[in-house]
Amino acid sequence: MSLDNIGGSEGREIEPYVPLLTNFDLQLIGEGTHYRTYEKLGAHLREVDGVKGVHFAVWAPNAERVSVVGNFNKWEPSQHPMYLHSEQGIWELFVPGIGEFELYKYEICSRYNEYTVFKTDPYAYAGELRPLTASVVIDLSNYIWGDGDWMVERVKHNNYAAPISVYEVHLGSWQRSENGNWLTYRELAHRLVDYVKKLGFTHLELMPISEHPYDGSWGYQTTGYYAATSRYGTPQDFMYFVDYCHRHNIGVILDWVPAHFPTDGHGLGYFDGTHLYEHADPRLGFHPDWGTLIFNYGRVEVSNFLLSNALFWLDKYHIDGLRVDAVASMLYLDYSRPADQWLPNRYGGRENLDAIEFLKQLNILVHGEYPDVLTIAEESTAWPLVTRPVYVGGLGFDLKWNMGWMHDMLSYMQQDPLYRRYHHNQLTFSLIYAFSEHFALPLSHDEVVHMKGSLLNKMPGDDWQKFANLRALFGYMFTHPGKKMLFMGGEFGQWNEWDYHGTLQWYLLDFPSHRGMQQYITDLNRLYQSEPALYEIEDSWEGFNWIEFRDSEQSVIVFMRRARNYDELLVVACNLTPVPRYNYRIGVPRPGHYEEILNSDAECYWGSNLGNLGDKWSEPIPFSNQSQSLSLTLPPLSTLILKFKP
Repeated sequence: MSLDNIGGSEGREIEPYVPLLTNFDLQLIGEGTHYRTYEKLGAHLREVDGVKGVHFAVWAPNAERVSVVGNFNKWEPSQHPMYLHSEQGIWELFVPGIGEFELYKYEICSRYNEYTVFKTDPYAYAGELRPLTASVVIDLSNYIWGDGDWMVERVKHNNYAAPISVYEVHLGSWQRSENGNWLTYRELAHRLVDYVKKLGFTHLELMPISEHPYDGSWGYQTTGYYAATSRYGTPQDFMYFVDYCHRHNIGVILDWVPAHFPTDGHGLGYFDGTHLYEHADPRLGFHPDWGTLIFNYGRVEVSNFLLSNALFWLDKYHIDGLRVDAVASMLYLDYSRPADQWLPNRYGGRENLDAIEFLKQLNILVHGEYPDVLTIAEESTAWPLVTRPVYVGGLGFDLKWNMGWMHDMLSYMQQDPLYRRYHHNQLTFSLIYAFSEHFALPLSHDEVVHMKGSLLNKMPGDDWQKFANLRALFGYMFTHPGKKMLFMGGEFGQWNEWDYHGTLQWYLLDFPSHRGMQQYITDLNRLYQSEPALYEIEDSWEGFNWIEFRDSEQSVIVFMRRARNYDELLVVACNLTPVPRYNYRIGVPRPGHYEEILNSDAECYWGSNLGNLGDKWSEPIPFSNQSQSLSLTLPPLSTLILKFKP
């Protein structure tokens, strides 16, 4: 399209404008190395020769014609055809006389077929509220941040040697307004941040807030990768949310979904009449589990789109971490596929070499630009070196979800205590590999949906035993090596499964059993953050020692946690039957006083209040290869934490 034919915002002829994308921009975009493409592509407010308007740019290399349409031209494609940079396949146009909040789409006509479609902008900063799908022109530069102190000190909060306790949230169903509507980002900022601050969590993890058309996808089927969903307000409202979190020393981790995208007609699929973002062959480009499309990571423009998107959230929204969804599905070409429904790589293997390279580049880029930001992999296989640096052959993530621990523990805890003796290895097996990666221990949303039952309802026994079991599980979780992550509702023992179009059962806090569970999580969080032995050394046996791991008959485990200061020593004992164990002897390494600093069976947690009267003195009786020992009372279905006092 010649620049001489560019029409004005009202159909009048205007002086032609030179392209606003520079040759250098175009070269980098073509190479796939322009990691701030969100500042060049998409819709941006500009002033050209004293005239204010909006500059549009989109990648559609196989289009015969691309036009910008919107309310400003009555959605008529002939009014604003775009100019093509043919070498890079980038179309651009400056439209004078329009501004912020304009609705728009791209009309794309393919050069290869009769395909003509209206697409939303892949780089749009905002979109309409579903079911409407237009993109919205938004200025992201006008929010004044107040989180300078947090940003300067963020490395202290995101350090692997720091305590990290994450509260996972779905913003639409954590809490609703009095009339049942969604809370806004600004309302959530005050209610949610004040709540997690009171409970002692250090970070929030938000299920995807990128724009998505279907509520039931929970945000994991994204159409607007650069748009904070309009369900809860404007981009500036979301900035306020993150800002408020930071000003109250709460980090924000975002669930990020580079593994796949939905087939909705207005989205990325078949974007310019060709399989542009996805693979053409469904054995590579279609995900059978979710009915979605898989990114073609080997195409440099596609990987650049995703890499820029990762930086975008860190840059424009000050996000503190990216939890990368479905990493296992990216790593393996045969993931969830029958033998005849996948294609091997060029070496004949099942590894997705392009996805592996993409993940490595992601972590190199993110940590190079933002060394104080966390990247977290949801990776459920035994893929090696997920959290090791790329330069030693790793993928470069900071943390990996310990799915093995989660599956083993939930399987174990669902057993009737009478039969737990036959499953004792599920309690202890995680320590075989606990130091092979930098792990986070997740009890996530995935475990409380699709008829799996809530955490509380997974527990066997009567109501008292269910609560006691869950408290014991949380006690083991917070003392086991690894960062912590708990999905909303678990902190007070919600009975129901999570319902994405409802809200949590807040009325349960009228009952002492649920208030006790909430208080227990609060005390666990505060203890976890105040005791270096629970977080300083999580990657070696220097921070963990078994005292008793063989007592399957009584379903008891006992272990030590240590800090860098060897005097910082905790002893943890878990009794996972409803039978109290009196005079249970354990070995300890040092003579002295051991203070009982947490007892999950305490009355304030709705327990039976059995324990050790606050402390125990060691005795010079050798036991379990230790020179000293303690004689303890282990309450039923409990976790005890004792602190050595030299």
